[in-house]
Amino acid sequence: MKISRRAVTLGSLASAAATIAPMASGRAQAVPTLKIGCLTDMSGPYKDLAGPGAVAAVHQALEEYGVSSKGFKVEVLAADHLNKPDVGTTIAREWFDRDGVDLIVEVANSGVALAVANVAKEKNKVYLNSGAATSDLTGTGCNANTIHWVYDTYMLAQSTGAAMVKAGGDSWFFITADYAFGKALQRDTTEFVTGAGGKVLGGVAYAFPGTTDFSSYLIQAQASGAKVIGMANAGTDTINTIKQAKEFGIKMQLAGLLLFLSDIHSLGLDVAQGIVLTDSFYWDMNDRTRAFSDRFTAKVKGVRPTMVQAGVYSSTLHYLKAASAMGIEQAKKDGAATVARLKAMPTDDDCFGKGSIRVDGRKIHPSYLWEVKKPSESKGPWDYYKPVASTPADQAFRPLDKGGCSLAKV
Repeated sequence: MKISRRAVTLGSLASAAATIAPMASGRAQAVPTLKIGCLTDMSGPYKDLAGPGAVAAVHQALEEYGVSSKGFKVEVLAADHLNKPDVGTTIAREWFDRDGVDLIVEVANSGVALAVANVAKEKNKVYLNSGAATSDLTGTGCNANTIHWVYDTYMLAQSTGAAMVKAGGDSWFFITADYAFGKALQRDTTEFVTGAGGKVLGGVAYAFPGTTDFSSYLIQAQASGAKVIGMANAGTDTINTIKQAKEFGIKMQLAGLLLFLSDIHSLGLDVAQGIVLTDSFYWDMNDRTRAFSDRFTAKVKGVRPTMVQAGVYSSTLHYLKAASAMGIEQAKKDGAATVARLKAMPTDDDCFGKGSIRVDGRKIHPSYLWEVKKPSESKGPWDYYKPVASTPADQAFRPLDKGGCSLAKV
């Protein structure tokens, strides 16, 4: 199959423009070069939460690590996977085989992510996921070449799902994107809802991508008699679901199982107020997140970063530290060994603070439950969240022995 012209163009332009290298002096010498590919959604429902902002986050990590003074250079490629696993797989193979890419970051689509993880394993390269949510990446689909960085469906289900049942939302109807992400999110949320004493009264899966009219699904949800609509989707799909629920006067509680700051910005507080959601990063959470976000915002025309974009920065930065520690040539030679070094090193950055990476590839840090502010509570643009609860890092993600990852076996 052929990669889209858009994907090739994005990759070529990014590669040509994104080399960060030390200043040449005297006689030219061979400088070791790392190549990073940011594979993301540049044009579809996940564009705002990942997309060009994810590419900008890679560059920010390179600049702040100071690559130009470390004795090696980095080239960055970018491409649009179009939310199609076959397109993502083809790009990943060409990057690894033809272009010499060492690391793929981001992806923002669970079906594409599972496919890319397999290619990274086959080629012994590195894949650091930030945007895809399926917990299978560190479960039955785990491998020694992949790390899952920011959040996953288990974490989201535990934080948001359990909290809503506790607050009285004990009967659910799911509106689910019909691919790996939506299915995993509904599966994991159902486990927590029923485990907390709630029940699932029904659900409907819709075609992804391409669905924009959710009216019939909302009517089905209302007819079910459930108290809560579990939105097992993300990006513009979630935005459209919420907008149309308000237009149709749906009185059920809306569970934003995966909502992003960019979604709330698009919806506006008049529509989004009161929604409860889980994010592992929020720009205004503490001094370090504010400092990072101010630097990011200066590069992307006033936009505040989402947790996916923060994850791309964080994971790229940690990779650079590990590759430098083990030697660039060795890092390029053996992806599994590089991932092992990433796991052995504690993580620490302005986005997520101190953390660690488990043997199954799960990056560990706290998760946070937030409520969207009323317009009267907000001090201005991007001041959207108020804290509700937090889950400690050692409890936020699925226990190591419960995911079925072969790497976790003793």
